[in-house]
Amino acid sequence: MTHAWTADSWRSHEGLQMPEYTDPAKLKSVTEKLASYPPLVFAGEARQLTSALGEVAEGRGFLLQGGDCAESFAEFSADNIRDTFRVLLQMAIVLTFGAKVPVVKVGRMAGQFAKPRSAPTETVGGQELPSYRGDIVNGFDFTPEARIPDPDRMLQAYTQAAASLNLLRAFSQGGYADITRVHSWNLAFAQGTPGSEQYAELAQRISSALDFMTAAGINPSNAERMKRVDFYTSHEALLLEYEQALTRTDSITGKPVAGSGHMLWIGDRTRQLDGAHIEFCRGVINPIGLKAGPSMEADDLLRIIDRLNPDNTAGRLTLIGRFGAGKVGDKLPELIRAVQSEGRKVVWSCDPMHGNTIKSASGYKTRPFERVRQEVKEFFAICRAEGAYPGGVHFEMTGKDVTECTGGLRDVTDENLADRYHTACDPRLNAAQALELAFLLAAELEEQHRADAAAAVAG
Repeated sequence: MTHAWTADSWRSHEGLQMPEYTDPAKLKSVTEKLASYPPLVFAGEARQLTSALGEVAEGRGFLLQGGDCAESFAEFSADNIRDTFRVLLQMAIVLTFGAKVPVVKVGRMAGQFAKPRSAPTETVGGQELPSYRGDIVNGFDFTPEARIPDPDRMLQAYTQAAASLNLLRAFSQGGYADITRVHSWNLAFAQGTPGSEQYAELAQRISSALDFMTAAGINPSNAERMKRVDFYTSHEALLLEYEQALTRTDSITGKPVAGSGHMLWIGDRTRQLDGAHIEFCRGVINPIGLKAGPSMEADDLLRIIDRLNPDNTAGRLTLIGRFGAGKVGDKLPELIRAVQSEGRKVVWSCDPMHGNTIKSASGYKTRPFERVRQEVKEFFAICRAEGAYPGGVHFEMTGKDVTECTGGLRDVTDENLADRYHTACDPRLNAAQALELAFLLAAELEEQHRADAAAAVAG
């Protein structure tokens, strides 16, 4: 039988990818201060997101989750938040048209400050130092001083997350998300680039649909849902001292809620059944994501599902596959069959980024756009073949015009990577690549929708 959960019961379990703080008194002071602060998100918002994801799990919605690999203190600005939010809205409109269901919009924002690393140390020029673990833990500069974990960084992360959420709420509810405004940006994207004709055609069909709604008397001036959106935040629940400090009690249900973000996920490196991260996440009411890579075994997955979602609540758990192009078929069918045979209610989502990281000839970590696209296509095809609903995508992307992933309409080449390679950790899709992927995915979703409708009529 599972033992009783408390906000600090994770401390009796092994916690991988956790920093070792050298000043326990300072750590205690910082976490006590955080525990006295207001939560960043509220229990009602977390419950609302669980409900929306429950619709996705039942095939009546679609999850779009995207944002920074790791948020940066140095690059924090209103413009960066606005630009990423804008691209996510653009993607959501295109996907809504293709899927013909509501799109649940979740940003990797306002909390994505910690990163797991493949090795505890790194060596540059013969000098070995602790790995950079995200701005909430230590500094990016390759110096002994910067790489010491500093608890005060949690306070800066909280302040930045609070400011980000304030701006995101203003954007999502204050008219910036007006569907006609957002779609006009899509029309601009689809013009003038060689090979973009298919995107322009889809954009024009969306315009026609909006024109029809306007003619029927439905427009942003009389339909609030056309100028406001529900937008949620998410991050990897990696730094458990921070997560515990921001845990609160839901005043309605009396249950614990993680006040650091609407949705938390557990990474592929920290999903041990008896590990600290699953122990913490099993106790909070927030919707939880679970990354599943090539090493995930079906029996282990079922045990983890039972630990995280013992009541089998639709929307509570999102399984985020990250296998790599050409490798999805090696593992995903087995996982889907196991989950479905046991009647588990989950959202199936695809992270096509982490399994497709390579080192370019010029020495940069990059992700080829075609590999990202291929994994998404494989994920959708396998889900359908196995009778599962492909319910979402999870991208590392930015609203900035970076050159970190190769390919796409604008054809970022290996030689271009050095132009605007700004990420502190992993390469991100730029705004144009992210939107192009949304158009490609929308076309596939629309085709599948037509096929399903035809089958229903024939049946």
